[in-house]
Amino acid sequence: MNDILIWLLACLAGIALGLFFFGGLWWTVRRSASSRHPARLFVSSFLVRMAGAVGGFYLIAADGDWPRVIASLLGFLIARWLILRWTRPGSAAESPATQPRQGG
Repeated sequence: MNDILIWLLACLAGIALGLFFFGGLWWTVRRSASSRHPARLFVSSFLVRMAGAVGGFYLIAADGDWPRVIASLLGFLIARWLILRWTRPGSAAESPATQPRQGG
């Protein structure tokens, strides 16, 4: 297979891992305000997100091909940027629970 195609697929896999990791973090933070056990939610979310990300990077780097790892890390950072853009304060995705209160 062509190296550029492999690197492109690794970058796409990194984007998928990043969307899973940072999207899961965003979901966790939003749900923590209404959770009865926010600490349990944060710990379990962290373990699931970390296991998924580390496992995915392990599969990508199984052959020890460092350019593929770099491409996947670039995709991971692209996904972080995307999640930050989609969830920035003032966007349509902001929930009423995260908006500042009015009045006294």
